[in-house]
Amino acid sequence: MLRAFLIALALCVSLPGPTVAQTLQDILQTHADLVAKPSRKTVGVVLDDLAASNLPQAVDFLEAWQGREVVRRASDGRFFRKEGDALVDLDTGEVISSDIDAKPVRPNGGVRRAIGEVLVQFQLSSPDLSRRQAAVEAIARSPAADQLAPLSASIPDEPDPSLKARKAQLAQMLTARFADDTATRVAAIAALSGSMSIETRAVLNQILATRPGVAASLPDDANIATVLTPGSDALSREDAYAHLVDAGLAPAPVTAAAIRDALIANIDGETVGGVAVADLDTDAARATAYVALATAGIVPPPVTDADREAALDAHVFYTLYAEDDPAVTTAAEEALTAIETRVGVNQVLDLSLDALSLASIYFLAAIGLAITFGVMGVINMAHGEFIMMGAYTGYVVQLVVPDYTLSILLALPLAFAVTFGAGVAMERLVIRWLYHRPLETLLATFGISIALQQLAKNVFGTQARPLTSPGWLDGAWVLNDVVAISYIRIAIFVLALTFLALILFVLNRTRLGLEVRAVTQNPGMAASMGINPDRINMLTFGLGSGIAGIAGVAIGLYAKVTSEMGTDYIVQSFMTVVVGGVGNVWGTLAGAALIGFLQKGIEWFNPSNTLAAQTYMILFIILFIQFRPKGIVALRGRAAGD
Repeated sequence: MLRAFLIALALCVSLPGPTVAQTLQDILQTHADLVAKPSRKTVGVVLDDLAASNLPQAVDFLEAWQGREVVRRASDGRFFRKEGDALVDLDTGEVISSDIDAKPVRPNGGVRRAIGEVLVQFQLSSPDLSRRQAAVEAIARSPAADQLAPLSASIPDEPDPSLKARKAQLAQMLTARFADDTATRVAAIAALSGSMSIETRAVLNQILATRPGVAASLPDDANIATVLTPGSDALSREDAYAHLVDAGLAPAPVTAAAIRDALIANIDGETVGGVAVADLDTDAARATAYVALATAGIVPPPVTDADREAALDAHVFYTLYAEDDPAVTTAAEEALTAIETRVGVNQVLDLSLDALSLASIYFLAAIGLAITFGVMGVINMAHGEFIMMGAYTGYVVQLVVPDYTLSILLALPLAFAVTFGAGVAMERLVIRWLYHRPLETLLATFGISIALQQLAKNVFGTQARPLTSPGWLDGAWVLNDVVAISYIRIAIFVLALTFLALILFVLNRTRLGLEVRAVTQNPGMAASMGINPDRINMLTFGLGSGIAGIAGVAIGLYAKVTSEMGTDYIVQSFMTVVVGGVGNVWGTLAGAALIGFLQKGIEWFNPSNTLAAQTYMILFIILFIQFRPKGIVALRGRAAGD
């Protein structure tokens, strides 16, 4: 029995005791003085131990330390996080009462930057997705060579697919800039050439960054970007000589102020440099006196034009890549050239989509006017107000029906009905008495447009009203980093195509369309065949007004809905109809396409001044009409003036 006890005692003495887990406070107390009074040179030891500990609470401490929220208690030297008037234990999170003996720890800017670098490494593998995303974006904002290894190490275990792709993309960019192996960098640059993002182009431009250089001859061991010729557009002779002066390879030219100061300092009685002071009222006299002083060795000699030319001819000017490896810069140049070519092609595609979208808007706004103006010959200056009425109809429907999808579906036929009725009423009460009197028609419809605008102000006020699109129209269809088009514009384009098909069907496949075409081509013959031209005119004007109302709903989804919104489209609508060819649907389509693409093309050349773009467009259209007065698609019949 005694023997067994002795054996057990011996085992207890020989075996190691239980391991005590190291806490964050233990690590901080090991480096207490370095934590309390850190410096950029000594903080690395503390940060290395914190990184090696893998303690989850180390991240909170680093954030508090960087934000100057850490205090040290004087009584026992322990560190806490300060929250208001309370102290929080760094390991347990326990809140204790404030201690007046606690002194704040205030790291300087260099220490805070070092903490931020380590903090990013912790956050890259944090279980909190938002912290990992913040760490990745912090690296993107301030990339550095020491971030490549931790970022690459965090990619395999990243659970979020989108963040994993972002990490891989960012690691590729860091590899292209900071990897040690040339082949690795070249391969990363080649992979980046498949992207058109601004971030990728910025990385390649950083690799291709240059600085000016000047020497007696081109250095053999330097990575030369370009050789510059003084006097060219890239380098003027004045700038070239300034480079020589900055490099200490040529004397600085003597300025007029320096000449004046030198002459004042060397006045001898009534003369200076052998020239009377009273005669120093010209540049030539001052130059003569200064040369005399320089010859005597009193002042620095002036730099003559011959000296400048000799200095410029004796040196070579060039730009030098900041990157020393020629293979890397060559790969970056090829990748950037390929990217810029694709960007140019996609910019043309993006501009074409914008122009197509604008053309569809102009087509919707003008197709109703094409019917009333083209078929009936009525110059309806109130057409824009029918567009406004349709937009306000959609707004009222949304007030009653909060479901935006359903409200839009209800607003389209209701806007047609409202503006159709308004158009019929306008034709019966005003227009029918003014046929074949274009000036009176123009004045009457202009007055009606003003009255409708004022009526809208009285009912809805002067403030813009929202016409909200359904949620499924939010956002944009993004093809790549260059080409994108909003879903609302796509919907308007689809609506324009739908109306094109519908109008073509009505005009070509229905009795009403047959009668409209008959009245358009020969109203007298149509009347002799039993067609009532008066009734057709009424229905035609109502149809054109109703289509304008539907266009107002579509336009109101992305434009402001105000009482003056119709005036923004009336000019373009008339230009579309006139340029395309009055009274012809295909002509209206061609006119809308021409004006839309023309306006976007002019805006591309002068993007900062849309008013100038519209002015140039109007001038072009005036010239176009001089050569083709009947428009792109000429129509025979009454609307064509036959």
